[in-house]
Amino acid sequence: MKLDFTKNKDRLVPAIVQDAITKNVLMLGYMNEEAIKVTQETKKVTFFSRSKQRLWTKGEESGNFLNLVGIKNDCDHDTLLIQVKPAGPTCHTGTDTCWGEENDQSYGFLSELENVITSRKENKDDKKSYVASLFRDGINKIAQKVGEEAVETVIEAKDNNDELFLNESADLLFHYLILLQAKGYKLNDVVKVLGARH
Repeated sequence: MKLDFTKNKDRLVPAIVQDAITKNVLMLGYMNEEAIKVTQETKKVTFFSRSKQRLWTKGEESGNFLNLVGIKNDCDHDTLLIQVKPAGPTCHTGTDTCWGEENDQSYGFLSELENVITSRKENKDDKKSYVASLFRDGINKIAQKVGEEAVETVIEAKDNNDELFLNESADLLFHYLILLQAKGYKLNDVVKVLGARH
């Protein structure tokens, strides 16, 4: 790893800390050459504290260490991306990140869609909502819809119309997310099972 420490008079480079699993940014710190060396040797992320003017291992007092997974530098060789597995909250205030956010696994739009499905499940009386109507009809109706969409996806997979195949795939995934919540689960529960098998 080649780094340019000359851009900062203190010979420090910013170190962005990211959860290796969730990909959420947890904090920002600064490192000198010695901090990088200690981090690589101990596998515990160590910074150079500008306020204490010494090396500081995150978690040395709280026990909430940042266990090193990997380090890489950016294209200008003056910033680090450090991937970690955090052992507890990262921020000294007790929050998961230094921005007060929870370090939950997110799947982008799919997580947003799950939130909408949760809202419809909680408001089953909404007569205008298709999803709410499925929850009112119960698990058998939801499971039936997943089965129908699975068959339609298989049929379209055997044809040459990619647009129809993708639309049926979207319908299948959508109804599967509803089925998961009808059973009390979410996508992350399935991902954990897959991760355990990996």
